[in-house]
Amino acid sequence: MSRYINPYTDFGFKKLFGEEASKDLLIDFLNAVLPEKHRVKTLDFHNTEQLGYTTADRKAIFDIYCTAENGEHFIVEMQKARQDWFKDRALFYSAFPIRNQAPKGLSEGEDWTYELKAVYLIAVLGFEYDKEEERRKLQRNVTLKDQDGDLFYDKLELIFLQMPLFDKSESELKTRQDKWYYFLKNLASLEQIPALLREPIFERAFETAEISRMSKAEYLAYEAHLKAYRDNNAVMATARAEGRAEGRAEGKAERDTEIARNLKLEGLPIALIAKATGLSESEIERL
Repeated sequence: MSRYINPYTDFGFKKLFGEEASKDLLIDFLNAVLPEKHRVKTLDFHNTEQLGYTTADRKAIFDIYCTAENGEHFIVEMQKARQDWFKDRALFYSAFPIRNQAPKGLSEGEDWTYELKAVYLIAVLGFEYDKEEERRKLQRNVTLKDQDGDLFYDKLELIFLQMPLFDKSESELKTRQDKWYYFLKNLASLEQIPALLREPIFERAFETAEISRMSKAEYLAYEAHLKAYRDNNAVMATARAEGRAEGRAEGKAERDTEIARNLKLEGLPIALIAKATGLSESEIERL
């Protein structure tokens, strides 16, 4: 068993960045990834399950969804396996915090000018999305531009981090970005804190990630997610070998449901299972 959690598991990613106790880690990570003009000081977490206008509409379940003190919205997603339509999914997810900014229940005489707060989606990818050599970038910041390449709209930005493309060694780490990328890519295989990461925020991150500090309930939840992660890797490896890799989002939902069912049989509290899987408490109660 490794000393630290695998951040590419759903449980591990949310343990590091999706809990109130580790909010400072998420803020530091976002500030390392976001453009210089944006610096996050405080964050508020929101419900990760976003519903459509009607029961017939598709819903979205984010890994992490939060807003900064200035009202800017952040969706942080971890995608461990290749998904053919992930860019489409990223745009679909981004539409929810845009749409939800429309005020509800305006009084008579009140009006809305359509002014929006910025929306960012940061996707940490455990695979290479772009296979063409000229597009193989560790970090791709995508904005809306016109036919001449000039920025058209600066309030929607999609940031894709293709983690397999990060290949720096410990001695080559220079920037805050480098340190976070190295941490995420190598965490599960490390047995001690590297010298260049011995600073307060990363020491906190390693402490949060240490498996021996987990409660029994957390450990069981992590083990279930780790098994799902390994099973998924095995399935994807087989599918690639046979030329049939699919990587559909429905597969993730099925795995989360199976994990929730197993944890429920173990007698874990419904609230903890919901936190570990991203399913709603009502969905878990129906299992």
